Amino acid sequence: MWWNNVETKPGTGYPKKWEDQEMYKGGWEKQGDTARLKGAGKSKGLSRIFHNTHLPAMDNYYEPWSYQYEKLFDSPEGDDQPTAEAVSMITGEKITPHSGPNWDDDLGGSPEYARNDVNLKDVSPEEKEVMFQLERMVMFYLPRICNHCLNPACVAACPSGAIYKRGEDGIVLVNQDKCRAWRMCITACPYKKVYYNWHTGKSEKCILCFPKLETGQIPACMHSCVGRIRYLGVMLYDADRLEEVASCDEKDLLDNQLSLYLDPNDPEVIAAAKKCGIPDSTLAAAQKSPVWKYVKEWGLALPLHPEFRTLPSLFYVPPLLPAMAQINDNNHYHSSGSTLWDDMENLRLPVKYLANLFSAGDEMVIRNTLKKMMSVRQHRRAVTVGDIKREDADKVLLESGLTTGMADDIYRLTSLAKLDDRFVIPPAHREEAIEMIEETSERKGNAGFGFIQKPKRGW
Repeated sequence: MWWNNVETKPGTGYPKKWEDQEMYKGGWEKQGDTARLKGAGKSKGLSRIFHNTHLPAMDNYYEPWSYQYEKLFDSPEGDDQPTAEAVSMITGEKITPHSGPNWDDDLGGSPEYARNDVNLKDVSPEEKEVMFQLERMVMFYLPRICNHCLNPACVAACPSGAIYKRGEDGIVLVNQDKCRAWRMCITACPYKKVYYNWHTGKSEKCILCFPKLETGQIPACMHSCVGRIRYLGVMLYDADRLEEVASCDEKDLLDNQLSLYLDPNDPEVIAAAKKCGIPDSTLAAAQKSPVWKYVKEWGLALPLHPEFRTLPSLFYVPPLLPAMAQINDNNHYHSSGSTLWDDMENLRLPVKYLANLFSAGDEMVIRNTLKKMMSVRQHRRAVTVGDIKREDADKVLLESGLTTGMADDIYRLTSLAKLDDRFVIPPAHREEAIEMIEETSERKGNAGFGFIQKPKRGW
């Protein structure tokens, strides 16, 4: 169960082809004026509860194995070097592993993995051919944990009511006492971040290290990230609009999701949040949130596969991959552009591919994001190296919608951020959450779900 895995893209990911919802039927789909679960729900769940053909099979993950290490020591003397053969950790029989953890790591050009990436569906044959020539091979890493979505399909699909989204901080959890192993959550999650534990007979998932968060500590995966690429912060959102946004047309999904998030510095938002009982410490954390800056203030971070309609709370800054050189017909390298700072049309990875990942296919969103990133790079080059004229850098910034102050802020938070800049965690205020549970339990007689209400403003 790889709750926190890093995939190589292009690639099929873990489990294999998890993005192909024609195969797995995860997430939501628009039906009329509303969104319904694609492969789970009341009627679909009942019909598949004992025979669910949309669950990932063992081969979609991998069969765990170990090695007969004792053979290295116990083999009789001979002319051959003894080997430790692979043995299944399930059956104990000898096996030939065909896949495993990070099996396709760094294989950005391999026909077995990269060419089967679901996000290549709309990429032209010519662009694919360029991508998969070894000399022009491209790859980047995609870290994945549970998205703790605003509209989690796993919560809606669970027949036992074991999965819930905490009202105080939005973390999605599985109540291990209530879980009855129906595994509809695995089908419903389009990111395949809920796993079934065959040993305990329960579904399990990333818990965002909530015991750490409640004591002001940083989640383990974020604290241990040597690349310092993970950030955590509060986002205020309008919970009343969740159904409306999740049910809108696909072309409007991304804009509508981003419009859910509210400006924590707006006096009206602050007043509404206080009215809903959101503590001042949480509001202060929202105002300093690095996530707010990347997603809304600067417009650099995007959700992964917004077309799944779960409204994920995990955002990504797309990779900036300008092409520096190419191979001509005579197999000679030549510069691919007039300068080191070429335009966004000359990327090693097709814009369409990134759009399929982060913007529901909208290439313009990706182009604008990459243009901002490149303009910051040019601005800093003008400041620190001086080989780009300052007026030229300022012009590019202006065209991308940024100011020099914003560019410097982006540079600092991206490259020079301290721990307190990357992680802004408010006090937990568990006592208020418990009071909310008790109050709603008295009204509804359901302590497990009563506290998940729809306030005017939520976070």
